[in-house]
Amino acid sequence: MKTVTGLFDDYADASSAVSALESAGVPSNDISIVSNNADDRYSTNQSGARTGAESGAGLGAVVGGAGGLLAGLGIMAIPGVGPVVAAGWLAATAAGAVAGAVAGGAAGGIIGALTDSGVSEEDANLYAEGVRRGGSLVTAKVDDALAPEAEAILRRSNWVDPVQRRAAYKEEGWTRFDDSLDPYAPDQIEEERNRYHRPPTV
Repeated sequence: MKTVTGLFDDYADASSAVSALESAGVPSNDISIVSNNADDRYSTNQSGARTGAESGAGLGAVVGGAGGLLAGLGIMAIPGVGPVVAAGWLAATAAGAVAGAVAGGAAGGIIGALTDSGVSEEDANLYAEGVRRGGSLVTAKVDDALAPEAEAILRRSNWVDPVQRRAAYKEEGWTRFDDSLDPYAPDQIEEERNRYHRPPTV
């Protein structure tokens, strides 16, 4: 088994990647999505979903209308990141870290789960920071033979180039994810998204 991971600036791109992975034969149980929800765009009031580790009922219809993994999305909070919508094995690890009050909190759980599944610590920190700044993370555990196709799906779905994004963050003085920092506020996330989502030139 190999872990393939993609960071996305736009939830719609991440959602499309999840659906494409499922269509390619990756079981929903082997896929995870964690998406920043600081602006409350996926409100529990809209969906009737519960918060915490058992959340998820109905939220998938609000955020994508899809079945499979996306139908199980729930809302939770991650230290240093803030509120997220999440589903899958990575989200379950984070929820367990919150419930158990593990040192380092859920962020440590996410980074630990990623590194335990073969993601480098450097990339795991980048991905956690990307979600903190408003992004969405899709991670899939796939058979080695399917890994190249799964990675191609993530790339085609408009993923963030990790080398370029790490360089952009480092230009601002960033070194690694720090869950003791305050989560980004909605206006900071909007500014961050605008930085990377340039309108098309005419």
